[in-house]
Amino acid sequence: MTPENYIDLPPLLSARGTVTLPGSKSISNRILLLSALAQGTTEIRDVLLSDDTERMLDGLRTLGVAVEQLESHVFRVHGCGGNFGETGCARFPVKQADLFLGNAGTAFRPLTAALALSGGDYKLSGTPRMHERPIGDLVDALRELGADIECLDNEGFPPLEIHPATPTGIDRVSVRGDVSSQFLTALLMALPLLDRQVTVDVIGELISKPYIEITLAMMARFGVNIVRDGWRSFTVAAGSSYISPGVIYVEGDASSASYFLAAGAIGGGPLRIEGVGSGSIQGDVRFADALALMGAQIEMGANWMEARAPRAGKLNAIEMDCNHIPDAAMTLAVVALFAEGTTTLRNIASWRVKETDRIAAMATELRKVGATVEEGEDFIRVTPPAHLRHAAIDTYDDHRMAMCFSLAAFGAEGMRINDPRCVAKTFPNYFTLLHDVVQAVPVIAIDGPSASGKGTVAQLVAARLGYHYLDSGALYRLLALAAQRDRIQLTDETGLAELAERMEIRFEGNQIFLDDILVGDELRGEQCAAVASKVAALPGVRAALLNKQHAFRRAPGLVADGRDMGSVVFPDAVLKIFLTASAEARADRRYKQLMEKGIDANIAALLLDIRVRDERDTQRSASPLQQALGASLLDTTALSIDEAVQDIEQAALKVLAH
Repeated sequence: MTPENYIDLPPLLSARGTVTLPGSKSISNRILLLSALAQGTTEIRDVLLSDDTERMLDGLRTLGVAVEQLESHVFRVHGCGGNFGETGCARFPVKQADLFLGNAGTAFRPLTAALALSGGDYKLSGTPRMHERPIGDLVDALRELGADIECLDNEGFPPLEIHPATPTGIDRVSVRGDVSSQFLTALLMALPLLDRQVTVDVIGELISKPYIEITLAMMARFGVNIVRDGWRSFTVAAGSSYISPGVIYVEGDASSASYFLAAGAIGGGPLRIEGVGSGSIQGDVRFADALALMGAQIEMGANWMEARAPRAGKLNAIEMDCNHIPDAAMTLAVVALFAEGTTTLRNIASWRVKETDRIAAMATELRKVGATVEEGEDFIRVTPPAHLRHAAIDTYDDHRMAMCFSLAAFGAEGMRINDPRCVAKTFPNYFTLLHDVVQAVPVIAIDGPSASGKGTVAQLVAARLGYHYLDSGALYRLLALAAQRDRIQLTDETGLAELAERMEIRFEGNQIFLDDILVGDELRGEQCAAVASKVAALPGVRAALLNKQHAFRRAPGLVADGRDMGSVVFPDAVLKIFLTASAEARADRRYKQLMEKGIDANIAALLLDIRVRDERDTQRSASPLQQALGASLLDTTALSIDEAVQDIEQAALKVLAH
C-alpha cells in the first residue's frame, strides 16, 4: 500500500449540516441507455459523473451514439430508435466493436441484452472481478430468444462475444430472480427491440425489487408500459418502442444518502440530505425507516431527508429482512457498531455477487475493529465491541466498503481507509462532502524550537481545557532510551523504525512509562535530548511514530507540542501556534530548569547547543522545523509562562466557539 493510497480519518465527534446528493447511478445508466435506444433527442440533467457512468457513456459513443455534454452534469443523447435491420431489431450505428465496461454491472448487463438483440458483432469485457460476476441466467434467456452469445472463458461469466441474433419466435422466457435483479432489468429494457410480445417469468424469489421498480418507471417515462403479474411475470407488448421524453432529470442517489443519514444518526445531527426524499422512486429511501427502527429521529420531505441521534440513549440493534434495500443494508452493518445489542441483516444473498463478496468482506473488516460477526449464505449478524479499535480497512475495490467504513471513524480512535479512490465508481467527492459535515476531535498544535517553553505551555493549556496532552518530543526521547537499552545504532534507520513501532508508551499524569517501566529524569537529560534530536531527523523513524501520535487524539480534544504537529502530524488542527523565543532566553530557561533539578550546567554551552540544534532542526529533510501554514507566531521572549498560556487558551476558546 503506497502512502498516498489511503486516507486517515480522525476520530469524529459529531455530524451536522446539509449535503446535496449526486445523481443516482442506477437511474443515470438506465436513462442513458434508454435515450440511446429511443426515437428523438433526450436532454438528461443531473447525471452522475462516476466510473460506472463513464463506462456507459464510453460504450454508447463506441457504438456510434451521438452524445454531447452540455454542462457538467447535463448530456444530450441522440437516439438510434427507428434504425432497424433485416431482423426487425433496432441497430446501433456501429455494428462491430469491443467494449470494456470495467466493473459496472449497471452498464454490462443491460448492454449485453441490448447488443444481443441489435444485430452486430461485439465483444464485452471488464475487470477481473467483473469476469467473476455471474451472467449465465441472462445469457440463457437471451439465447432462448435467438441471441448468439459465447462466454469466452467460463460458461456463465464474462467476457462475452455477441453475434447477430436468429429470431426464434419464442414469446415466453424465464430468468432467475434470486441472483441479481440486473438480469431482469436488462431483459425488460431490451425486449422492446423485438417486434413481438414477450413475457418474462421470474423463477424463485425476486431480490432487490425496488431496482425493478426503477426500471419500470424509467421505461414508462420513455413510453413503454409493462404489464405485470405481481413479481411473477412481466409482459412487453408487441410494437413497443422508446420515445424520448425530451428533458429528464436524474434523482439524487438514495444509496449514497444512507451514509450521511447514518452519520447524522451516529453523530447527533441534524444532517440533511437534499436531492431525494419521500417522492423518490428508489427503494433505498427506506433505509431511513431502518434507522428510525434503531431509534434515530428521521424527518422527510418530497426531496429531502434529515437524521438526528435518538432523543435519549444509544441506537438499538434490529433484525431485518433487507431484500428491499440491498445496497443501503451495508451501511446498517456498520451502524450496528454503534447500537446496543446484536443486529441481524437477512436476505442479502446478492451481496455475494457484487463488486466483491460483500458478506465475506464486511465480516472480515468488522472483525478488525473488534466486532463479533457471524455470517451465512444470506445473512450477517453483528455484535459491537465495548470499544472500537483503529484499523486499516481494506476496501476490495468496492466503493461501498470504503464509504460504509468511513462511519467507523466515529469510534474513539478514528479509522484508516485503504484505496479510498474506489469511491469514484459512484461518488467521486464523497470524502470531501463527508469532511464538510463532520467535526473531528479538535487538536491544538503547538510547535517551536528547542527550549521555547512549548512543553510547559502545552501541558498547562491542556489542563485548563480538560484535553489530553501529547509531548511528541518525549516519544523521540523514549525511542533514544529504548535504542540505548537495545543497543541499536543511531545510524540504523530501519532498526530504529522497527523499534519505534513495537515499543509501548503510556502517559499517566506527569509519569511516563516505556514498556511498562517508569522513566525518570534521564528522559529530560541533555544527552537524551541531543540523541533524540538526531533520531528525529530520520524519515523512517518519523513515519513509524506517526500512528502512535495519532492515537493520542481522543475526545474531548488534544493539545500536542513538538516540531511538526501543525504541519505533518495534525495538519487539520483547529489552532496552530508556533512558539518561539530568542536563543539567549531559551538558554537561560534551560539553565534554570537544570539547576532546579540539581543538574550542573553551563549557560554558554547550552546556548551553543540550542543554536546547533536549531540549525539541524530547520535544515533536516524530514519535517524541518518551520512555522506551519496557518499557524500564529507567539514570541515568548518577554512573556511569562502564565501570559503565554492565557494567550493560547483565549485563542483556543474563540476557535472552538465557532
